[in-house]
Amino acid sequence: MKSLHLATLAATAAAGGSAFATQYLTVEQAQRAMFPDATRFADASLQLAPEQMRQVEKLAGLPARSVNWRVFAAYRGDALLGHMVLDDVIGKFELISYAVGVNPDASIKQVEILTYRESHGFEIKSPAWRKQFVGKTAQSGLAVGEGIANISGATLSCTHVTDGVRRIAAIAQVMLKK
Repeated sequence: MKSLHLATLAATAAAGGSAFATQYLTVEQAQRAMFPDATRFADASLQLAPEQMRQVEKLAGLPARSVNWRVFAAYRGDALLGHMVLDDVIGKFELISYAVGVNPDASIKQVEILTYRESHGFEIKSPAWRKQFVGKTAQSGLAVGEGIANISGATLSCTHVTDGVRRIAAIAQVMLKK
């Protein structure tokens, strides 16, 4: 029996799964939550050129981190409603998967936590905390302590998701703004 438990633990560790992982939304559920009036979503994934990466880094004050970004455009008929950008950041030890809804003017429409894998800090899922991002842009108060409040006990999750949202806001400013 003891070897069965050890084998189970070893299999779980080998799979890289977290015992605390919670999936709150799928990509499709996040799309519908962010753009309930959309009649269709289209893949609009981005590949940043070196100059665009430099612009993103300058606006965000952070490394652009990746050339490729998974993005969906939301439409009602032929009218663009906005974009949803997917990203992952490290909380303390594990990845936090989240989605950022962006308006056509590059302001933040909504932030949704898709999967949270840490044992602590899940409070970032609260609507009140996520609502702080609405309407902000890469140039307007997207830092913990400067427009975004910290949550005691979730400092690393708050900081890393906020940094990720600021990076996405900069990408929106450079690549998606209409």
